[in-house]
Amino acid sequence: MNKDQIKGSVKEVAGKVQQKTGELTGNTTQQVKGAAKQVEGNVQKSYGDAKEAARK
Repeated sequence: MNKDQIKGSVKEVAGKVQQKTGELTGNTTQQVKGAAKQVEGNVQKSYGDAKEAARK
């Protein structure tokens, strides 16, 4: 695993937590920010996957 894969996974998990917190508190802004962070993490993780595949 490279650093982009790890950082992407961390962002994805953090986004899920933020989104769930927003749902529990009824804060739609937090829900949207959490969803956006999940997408950002997923993109970064995919980039890391592509880098890893190219390296092999």
